[in-house]
Amino acid sequence: MNRKRVIAVSAVFVSVAFLFFVRVGAGTTSAEQEVRELEQRANAAYEANDLPKYFSFYSPDFTQYLPEGRSDLPSYEKEWSSYIGEGNRVEKVVLSDMHVQIGPSGDTAVASYIIHVRTRLKDGKVTDEDNQESDVLFKRNGQWKVVFLHYSAAPKSESH
Repeated sequence: MNRKRVIAVSAVFVSVAFLFFVRVGAGTTSAEQEVRELEQRANAAYEANDLPKYFSFYSPDFTQYLPEGRSDLPSYEKEWSSYIGEGNRVEKVVLSDMHVQIGPSGDTAVASYIIHVRTRLKDGKVTDEDNQESDVLFKRNGQWKVVFLHYSAAPKSESH
């Protein structure tokens, strides 16, 4: 009888431990998936030139480094809204080489990737650019928001 009890208790312990580790692992994977999905939605809004939706992915305390220097969210909204308002349009956005890192607490993340952007300028000229983007995200009040972004030209590949 004692042996059956030890086996039963051991089975329960192993089951609980298994469920705990699956849940802990799923939490990280879930946070990573949430960030990947946010990046896809944000860049789809960018591609669609849907500025209200696009800027909704950014935190009010957002800052960024572009090749022109550092700016904050109000400055970026003003500059980008003016650019699109002049008749320039993003036509295509393709993300590749996405790498997501989740912080130990599960509420911080870094997403880095290559972003290919095709833009039709107001004069009709079409540009194609490859850039490296790194986004820092915080999960506050249950929502992921981009708090920092770094954007720079990607090195030219041998095939270009």
